[in-house]
Amino acid sequence: MRKSSIRRRATAFGTAGALVTATLIAGAVSAPAASATPADGHGRSWDREARGAAIAAARAARAGIDWEDCAADWNLPKPIQCGYVTVPMDYAKPYGKQIRLAVDRIGNTGTRSERQGALIYNPGGPGGSGLRFPARVTNKSAVWANTAKAYDFVGFDPRGVGHSAPISCVDPQEFVKAPKADPVPGSEADKRAQRKLAREYAEGCFERSGEMLPHMTTPNTARDLDVIRAALGEKKLNYLGVSYGTYLGAVYGTLFPDHVRRMVVDSVVNPSRDKIWYQANLDQDVAFEGRWKDWQDWVAANDAAYHLGDTRAEVQDQWLKLRAAAAKKPLGGVVGPAELISFFQSAPYYDSAWAPTAEIFSKYVAGDTQALVDAAAPDLSDTAGNASAENGNAVYTAVECTDAKWPANWRTWDRDNTRLHRDHPFMTWANAWMNLPCATWPVKQQTPLNVKTGKGLPPVLIVQSERDAATPYEGAVELHQRFRGSRLITERDAGSHGVTGLVNPCINDRVDTYLLTGRTDARDVTCAPHATPRP
Repeated sequence: MRKSSIRRRATAFGTAGALVTATLIAGAVSAPAASATPADGHGRSWDREARGAAIAAARAARAGIDWEDCAADWNLPKPIQCGYVTVPMDYAKPYGKQIRLAVDRIGNTGTRSERQGALIYNPGGPGGSGLRFPARVTNKSAVWANTAKAYDFVGFDPRGVGHSAPISCVDPQEFVKAPKADPVPGSEADKRAQRKLAREYAEGCFERSGEMLPHMTTPNTARDLDVIRAALGEKKLNYLGVSYGTYLGAVYGTLFPDHVRRMVVDSVVNPSRDKIWYQANLDQDVAFEGRWKDWQDWVAANDAAYHLGDTRAEVQDQWLKLRAAAAKKPLGGVVGPAELISFFQSAPYYDSAWAPTAEIFSKYVAGDTQALVDAAAPDLSDTAGNASAENGNAVYTAVECTDAKWPANWRTWDRDNTRLHRDHPFMTWANAWMNLPCATWPVKQQTPLNVKTGKGLPPVLIVQSERDAATPYEGAVELHQRFRGSRLITERDAGSHGVTGLVNPCINDRVDTYLLTGRTDARDVTCAPHATPRP
């Protein structure tokens, strides 16, 4: 599930993010003892990994982090500093092979007495990099100004991502080549071709990154997060997770409940074991169709600006005409239906994409095809960007395929996606093919952790928009029920993915209050929506 096309797929459960300012006090502290083994049926393997995590955290606390100016090609402005934290590839073997995780930080902007520690961020994915988080300080983000006074903002590349033992499944230039096949199959032959591609992709992951694949799991990334906490000299974790980052936070809170100080989760992945990950992707298809219609309604309401039709049906008709034209002959030779879905899905994801997407669509209908080609086609000259896109997709696939058991029987996939496509055609088949490598995944698939409240877990703040496409609202409700004492802030009549970075004082003030004081409202809160985009 995530951003459907191969170019954007890595951020599907994710949101880009960035935050804070210079010096961090990295005094070594002893790592808290690992929490009790969850009663999940994972048995001894969890015991071994819990011990391994405690060993790694204690080692990291003694070592700290050697901070220095970031490498020029990381594109992180001063005074952001960078460093590495060493973790076991396999927590059951803490003295075995080690990998290095890239981290960065910017110190709190307030006084020493105002400082409350480090706030660690994950933007989602799986496969997203958090290294841009401290830039929320250098960019002077008003939304985060109050929190930045109290916290060092800390980002990291999760295992397998970017500068942290990156994995790969295919040559990046091949990965982005276009046009791809139309995701909507017109025949059984089309389905067989897509199944072959998915199987070859899974095989490529094993050939290029087989040593890492068994260890590319959310629980291991949560253990990494605890080691980073210890390396920072923090006795407790302050954490902000968006999209997939909410599931990482939920797993961390279950494995290490007494290590949490403050936790904000925004745009929540449903943590039910029944949803991770096959059913969650099917649920996403339904939600995307709903948000796609919301965008079409907005475009129709602004027909004076875009001339795409003054009803949703008329806008949809223009979309179908565009799609059919690209299927018959790819625009510019490179933009077919797959590339169109990749580009247009930004609108259901983020309100900030509503106007730019509509403007380019409007230009196409008025006769300017090049604007759409420029926006939707891959740039083969951008080798660094293409490598990053391929890496993000590899991590997305590796984590979701290894985290949980997926149907191995093609008939299950065919039945479920054929049924869903009838009423939810925008994303369903594109999403199915993106995840199909999990049906033939070459390493053992795990059983998801039973997310629940453990001893010592403080109140967690949950933030969610009502009509989020990437992480449907029911996920926030589910986590709220599982984490006792949590508080849920709902942004009604809204659907942008990633709420805490938007300007909405009803939400922003409560997030600030929680992070600065630990206080939440006495009951759950419903906020009016943030401002509707303007043409």
